[in-house]
Amino acid sequence: MAQWKPQKQSPPEESPYQEQVVKIYRCSTVVKGGRRFSFAALVVVGDKNGNVGVGYGKAKEVPPAVEKAIKDARKNIVSVNLLGTSIPHQTSAKYRASKVVLVPANEGTGVIAGGAVRAVLELAGVHDVLTKVFGSTSAKNVVKATLKALQTLCNREEIEKLRGVTAQA
Repeated sequence: MAQWKPQKQSPPEESPYQEQVVKIYRCSTVVKGGRRFSFAALVVVGDKNGNVGVGYGKAKEVPPAVEKAIKDARKNIVSVNLLGTSIPHQTSAKYRASKVVLVPANEGTGVIAGGAVRAVLELAGVHDVLTKVFGSTSAKNVVKATLKALQTLCNREEIEKLRGVTAQA
């Protein structure tokens, strides 16, 4: 009679992406027996090398909500144009009631930003930038506005191609 041997499990694949939970939302509904809670998680995923994504997940408990948000963020990864440790030019974007302004900074300045903007910029790989948020400071809207602003960044070659000229350095 052959004996059963447990299969060796391969270690989980190392992902190049790091994740950061920006905010956990708790929602409650009142039912006959009391309050019933549900949770939602806002998560940013990035490789600190120009790729970043944002995800949102909801569940009855926190860990499954975070897992769903990470899975959603990995589906929504976008590429960002960077110039060294900063961004190529000043940009701003608006998402609903939030407006985010990103200004390039000299090397060594650091990321001067609040929590939601900082999470997106650090995981995108930006090390030196100045930011300002106008209007609503809701984490969901601020994160989406920051991602929208990063997507509008163009590098020198793209602008030259767009204008049909060659610039001198």
